Amino acid sequence: MQNPPVAPVDVEAASQLWAAYAAAHPARVRAMPEYTVEHFGDSKRLADELLALVLSGRKRATAELLLDFTARGDQVPRIGSHWIACDGDGVPRVIIRSTELRIGPFSSADAAFARDEGEDDLSLESWQREHRAYWTRTSAAAGREWSELDEIVFERFDLVWPPGVADASA
Repeated sequence: MQNPPVAPVDVEAASQLWAAYAAAHPARVRAMPEYTVEHFGDSKRLADELLALVLSGRKRATAELLLDFTARGDQVPRIGSHWIACDGDGVPRVIIRSTELRIGPFSSADAAFARDEGEDDLSLESWQREHRAYWTRTSAAAGREWSELDEIVFERFDLVWPPGVADASA
């Protein structure tokens, strides 16, 4: 059985989550008022699994093809930018704030980044294996062929909202 796709995001609920965060952190939001609403992965199951890793505190990094940002018309994140992460049902669950960004090829991922991404057994080898499969699959679904030379946005982040979730920073 195929994994069902993620549901459309609940934009109204995301707006309410953002409003609560903005009320608690007005200076931070004034400095960077825009945010995106998205999910991890390309299926409901994967979105839920990866969000669970974020909620547990194990996942504090992510990687996405630069082409995927441009294909959606999204800006590449900036340090200090926010995004609301939704579960596989499209329900906004947490707000994440980018703390470190760099762009590079597949070969530039290192063991520290693989560990911070928090997936599988945390090794660089499993990171490479799983991301090769993921980007090959998602690129094919978008009608293009993935190459290890494609630029990747490597992002580290903090979980900043709601308070009390994992180690959300104030």
